[in-house]
Amino acid sequence: MIEVKHIYIKDASFESPHTPKILELQWNPNVDINLHSIHAKIEDEDNLYESILQITVTAKHEETTIFMAEVEQAGVFQISEISGEELNKALQVECPNILFPYVREAISSMVTKGGFPQLLLAPINFESIYIQKHYAKKEQMTGKPH
Repeated sequence: MIEVKHIYIKDASFESPHTPKILELQWNPNVDINLHSIHAKIEDEDNLYESILQITVTAKHEETTIFMAEVEQAGVFQISEISGEELNKALQVECPNILFPYVREAISSMVTKGGFPQLLLAPINFESIYIQKHYAKKEQMTGKPH
């Protein structure tokens, strides 16, 4: 069972180093999205975990950075009746799935407030990412592709 205790922004930043000149360009940026999820048990608390979804979005026109938006969206989750690999999967799939709509809105809001067209991140399949990591780890341990 997973219960959300708190959801919050742990860190956020927005940079647009070349404004206002960059605003004159035709809007057709190359957008790079870097995503990372981390989690940790909260010390001295039974079944409480902090999960953090880190997203960095960088938009460029050729080699010039239009903007960079970074958000660490975090949550505290009470996870009970789950252990072992199922707990690991919950922390890497379920918690990021819960956090994603919040980080998506935060990125969109920052970009819009920065004077640029709305940027909506496409949905992310955290279960697929988890499975890929799982098989890559097995392959690394055994030396055999799966």
